[in-house]
Amino acid sequence: MGGESYKIWGSALVALTVAFGIGVAINQVTHTDHLDIKAYVVDVPDGGAETAAVVEEKVLEPITPLLASADIAAGEKAFKRCGTCHTVDKGGANKVGPNLYNVVGAAKGHEPSFAYSDALMSIDAPWDYENLNAFLVKPKDYAPGTKMNFAGISKPQDRANVIAYLRQFGDNPPPMPGQ
Repeated sequence: MGGESYKIWGSALVALTVAFGIGVAINQVTHTDHLDIKAYVVDVPDGGAETAAVVEEKVLEPITPLLASADIAAGEKAFKRCGTCHTVDKGGANKVGPNLYNVVGAAKGHEPSFAYSDALMSIDAPWDYENLNAFLVKPKDYAPGTKMNFAGISKPQDRANVIAYLRQFGDNPPPMPGQ
C-alpha cells in the first residue's frame, strides 16, 4: 500500500509540473511589450491646449436655484456624516474640523480657535452659497492641500440641503437667494 501512495504523489507532481510548464509557454507566446508611458494620445485640432482645458474643466451647477427647494430635514440627515468631524452648536467645540456655527456667509477661518490649513486660508472669498457648494463637491479640488479628508457630496440637491441646514445655525445668516 505504501508503494501506491508514492505513485499517486508522483503522478500529482508530474501533473503540476506539466501544468506549470504549459502556463510558462503560453505566457511566452502571448507576451506583449508594455508601454513606457501609459497614455492614449488624442489628436486635437489647432488651438488644442485651449480646447483640452475647456473639456477638462467641469462646470459646477449653480446652487442658488436649488436652495429654493432645499429640504432642511434632508440636510440634517446628510450632515450626520459631517458631524463626525464638525459641530454646529453655538459655542460648540471643535473636533477634527472646526465648529460650523455661523459658517454661512462667514470669512474663511471664521473659528479663531481652529488651526486651518494654509491652502484654505489662502482663498480670499467668504463662505457664500456658491463657495460652500464648490467646497462641498470635493474639498481637495476647491483648496488643494487642505487638511479636510472628505470625498465630497456629489449630488447638487444634497449639497443644497446641507447648506440650508447649516444656514439655520447662525446669528445673522445671509438671506436665501430669491428672498
